[in-house]
Amino acid sequence: MTVLPYKEKKTAKKEQVAEMFNNISGKYDFLNHVLSLGIDIIWRKKAIKMLKKDNPKLILDIATGTGDFAIEALALNPDKVIGVDISEGMLEMGRKKMKKKGYEDKIELRMGDSEGLLFEDNKFDAIIVSFGVRNFENLEKGLADMFRVLKEGGKVVVLEFSRPTKFPFKQIYNFYFKAILPKIGRLISKDNAAYTYLPESVKAFPDGDNFLKVLDKVGFKNTECRPLTFGISSIYTGVK
Repeated sequence: MTVLPYKEKKTAKKEQVAEMFNNISGKYDFLNHVLSLGIDIIWRKKAIKMLKKDNPKLILDIATGTGDFAIEALALNPDKVIGVDISEGMLEMGRKKMKKKGYEDKIELRMGDSEGLLFEDNKFDAIIVSFGVRNFENLEKGLADMFRVLKEGGKVVVLEFSRPTKFPFKQIYNFYFKAILPKIGRLISKDNAAYTYLPESVKAFPDGDNFLKVLDKVGFKNTECRPLTFGISSIYTGVK
């Protein structure tokens, strides 16, 4: 089942996701850190550490948003990080951030669709995605195109929400995600759909072993899943 932000509209998921992120781009970073109690920053650092031994020099950050994950990737000392996103609103905020922090030479942000990446085959040493794959219109197609542009031996690192399974964290998580988070998100972002879509999209996402099966299907090897913070999110890795 395809989960849409704006159920009353007839447009495709891809267009709706772009519209949603355009609508909330100005408040996105603030809400991210507030709603996750700042844990999202720790998660990103842990995900990037999974690439330390690989020493990637050219990194692609899919669904880069305002570029937080791309900035975190600078800890690996790459020559370049290219971030792509379908939301011009998010990219605009990201470019302002890069200019302010002085990262314009290291990080380039472009419009880009994960299911039709405008890069040649075997280009990148590593590909990273944080909280983006569940927004793909066609998950398998998006992962297959990521596989295509990754160099032989290159690694993909995906950070994504998952669902806790153990008592009592499962119950606390479900209450927060369904009752609290949408209200705070709606109040601050002024977008009624965005933070209702979030828990719905997480629920519909094939997390854990199911996501590893999709990675395996499109060609990735040595795929692994590492749950974080009682299973609220997970880091997935695979090698081409």
